[in-house]
Amino acid sequence: MDFSAGATVGTYDPAAFRGLPFHTAVEQFRSGTDTPRDYLERCLSRITEVEPTVRAWVTLRESGAREEADASTLRYRRGEPLSPIDGMPIGIKDVLETKDMPTEYGCPAYMGNFPKRDNAAVWALRQAGAVLVGKTVTTELAGPEPGPTTNPFHPHHTPGGSSSGSSAAVGASMVPAAISTQSGGSLMRPASFCGNWGLKPSRGAINRGERQTASTTAHGVVAACPEDMWQVAIEIARRAGGDPGWPGLRGPSTPPPSRKPLTLAVMETEGWDRLDERSRGTFDQVVRQIEACGVTVLRRSDESLLERFERALVGATELTSAILAREHLWAFRDLVEAHPDRVSTRSKRFFIDTAESLGAAGYERALQDREVVQAAFAGLGGVVDAVVAPTSTGPAPEWFGDVAGEEPALWPTGDPVFNTPSSLLGAPAVNIPLMAIGGLPFGLQVMGQPGTDARVVAIARWLGEAIAPVSA
Repeated sequence: MDFSAGATVGTYDPAAFRGLPFHTAVEQFRSGTDTPRDYLERCLSRITEVEPTVRAWVTLRESGAREEADASTLRYRRGEPLSPIDGMPIGIKDVLETKDMPTEYGCPAYMGNFPKRDNAAVWALRQAGAVLVGKTVTTELAGPEPGPTTNPFHPHHTPGGSSSGSSAAVGASMVPAAISTQSGGSLMRPASFCGNWGLKPSRGAINRGERQTASTTAHGVVAACPEDMWQVAIEIARRAGGDPGWPGLRGPSTPPPSRKPLTLAVMETEGWDRLDERSRGTFDQVVRQIEACGVTVLRRSDESLLERFERALVGATELTSAILAREHLWAFRDLVEAHPDRVSTRSKRFFIDTAESLGAAGYERALQDREVVQAAFAGLGGVVDAVVAPTSTGPAPEWFGDVAGEEPALWPTGDPVFNTPSSLLGAPAVNIPLMAIGGLPFGLQVMGQPGTDARVVAIARWLGEAIAPVSA
């Protein structure tokens, strides 16, 4: 197994980078030429090598992981693996409860928190035979306050947030996949910055277990390849189902084959004017390739329903943030009252000040505004197969910390403007690692109508196979 492409510091080339796949090792497990234990040991060796710089992990459970890998090895020898992800080393974002590891939410106020129970997705992974390597770093309370993790391709750049540790661990080839969450842009933007394939499912498609508070939140997967990304997600859903009142992830038990779309639409959002010249030019090169394959690509000036959707998206980031803050208010206000000095100023402003300024009446108006955006997007369903957009406003920005005496930066882990639409809409979205700017990853996003997760993954796979990666 060649780890050289996952160098901690170095130039990222989307045409050459392969990360660490798992599905290709399964046949070797079955034949006995490789074992889950040996695969795990290579992952642990890689973690030892790069973790001092990347800092993706909060907790590592090496002994427990080795026991699980040994049990998986025996199952393969008997020809009785529990699932296609039996033996897969995987990271768990430290906002999901785990019965054998603390859950501290990246927040000093939760230091030592150890509920000793499993989140629904974690339980499902254990049932499927996955090897839980440890807990990955999250930003504080899965909000805008950065954690210690660095970008796996350059330590001066952010890995994104809030799923910083999960995406960095996959980008640095420490593990083949990790569980992430998204309420605004917490999965898709880190996937873009760290060169991951990333699936943010439809609302409710993967059971969030105890994390039912926010209506914009979803559990998803980041991985080195689309096959592993889908397989992890569907194995969780087959066992834990969806959120209460929502159907679980729909789709085949194996990764959906690639599917060429007939018509795509470019989603610009307010972020279009924030793209620098190189990033916009790189994205445009990808669009031209899509068109050269015979796919119709609509811009907002081509279709009135697309223009209506773009107009409805104005203010989507602020709207998503307001809804999220209000739905978290009660828990986070109690937390700050109990630990006023152990929650950052940035988190207090994001979660509490925003929610209290919104008020109950403002929250109701926000929900009505969300329905307007959702209706505008639904109108596109009969016109296009999916929409495409940059996943971020460019590659990961540098982050050296706040400047003393100045206001804290609003988005230190990157601008979420291209990510909040999928959260606001409850729509499935996939990041495809197809682009690079200045030697750093820059993702392409494909988003579809709610409930069309398998189709979105199939279109994303086609894009990943048919479109040549572009670097600038």
